[in-house]
Amino acid sequence: MAGFWGARRAQREQLAAQDASLALRAQQALVETDERVRLAGDELLFATAELGDDPTAALREALGAVRHHLAEAFELHQLNHDEIPDTPEELRTRNARIVQLCEWALGLLEHHMTALEVPIANARRAPEVLAQLRAEAAGLRARIPGAQETIVRLGARYSTEALQQIAHNADEAAQLLDFAEHSGEIAKRRREEGQRSAANYALEAATESVRRAGTLLRAVEDYEIEALRAESALAAVVVDSRDDLIRAQGAPQAPAVAVAMQQLQGALTALPAGGTKSDPFAQLSSLREANAALDAAITAAHQRAARPIPPIAYVRHAIDDAESQLGVARSVIAGHRGWIGADARTRLAEAERTIAAVEPLIGDEDTRERALELARRAGALAAEALRLAQHDIDSSRPQDQQGGWGNGPRGNAGNNGGSGMGAVLGGVLLGSLLGGMFD
Repeated sequence: MAGFWGARRAQREQLAAQDASLALRAQQALVETDERVRLAGDELLFATAELGDDPTAALREALGAVRHHLAEAFELHQLNHDEIPDTPEELRTRNARIVQLCEWALGLLEHHMTALEVPIANARRAPEVLAQLRAEAAGLRARIPGAQETIVRLGARYSTEALQQIAHNADEAAQLLDFAEHSGEIAKRRREEGQRSAANYALEAATESVRRAGTLLRAVEDYEIEALRAESALAAVVVDSRDDLIRAQGAPQAPAVAVAMQQLQGALTALPAGGTKSDPFAQLSSLREANAALDAAITAAHQRAARPIPPIAYVRHAIDDAESQLGVARSVIAGHRGWIGADARTRLAEAERTIAAVEPLIGDEDTRERALELARRAGALAAEALRLAQHDIDSSRPQDQQGGWGNGPRGNAGNNGGSGMGAVLGGVLLGSLLGGMFD
């Protein structure tokens, strides 16, 4: 007995220690959060001065929500220390809620204040950023004549369609740089006037314009190299495609192979003569697509040769067998609807759905084997539905009528039912065996 009370006392002491630790955490969290809220308020004023009202709106809203919930935390702490006695459970619940509110508040403030760090840093160094942008814009502008010359040179070798993606890059880059310089002047003027938010927006617009101008000019410079690579790859794919056409002649004959050969030959024939303006990217893409289609057709033909396609008559026999078994199952279930459960009905519905999917697959050699599989599955499902239906009927019939067929709420066929059902099942089994003879 002494051991029992000792264990209880140890549990109470452990719980009391946990409650004391939780109370201390709640107090520390309140102090930390309150200090963080005060600091966030100061940082919000500074950020607003640097960035304006719009960029700091999210932090302002978050700070308002935090102050509201922090007031709840202080109210809970006050309840813990008023003159009204509290139970340990009440104190524990309040302190846990205080810790939860404080952790949520600190996380929310940290998220929004971290999001402002980069914009504030950029705002502080706005004059430096603006000077750097001007230097970058000047460097890019010096590259525009070279880009224009490259486009003219490429136009003598490649078609208009091939150059469509870069034909206007140099002109667009010049327009973007003009806009960037204009935006930079606006940013400088607005900052001097104390309009920080407008100044920052203008600076961001200038930065993005310079970035886009650089991307457009690099695209022109890279295009010539990429086009040469495409021409080199095209020459290799032409050789490979001609070899594939020769190899395809020895592949098993199939309609898909013949069609793929015609398409690949057409893609080769469509290639322009030497010295003609061309689009190596489009030609390479077209040739690769036709080449891949022929490879796939040859692979499928070899696979089909290894697995002969079942004759249509063979599939029709499987369909007839499945329909026969379906007819028996439908009749039995329809004649004893009050006794048939969900499993038999489900198998019948699945068999009917499966057999309906067979017909569209018969004509295509690529799907005829699948049609045979589905027809056989429909027959097996119908047979399973019939077996489950008979089990439901036998289970529902009174014990003294177990040998009969049809006794029950839906009919009374006398004592010849047992042999009748045996004939039905025997017919289904015979149909299955006959179907198996053709496997």
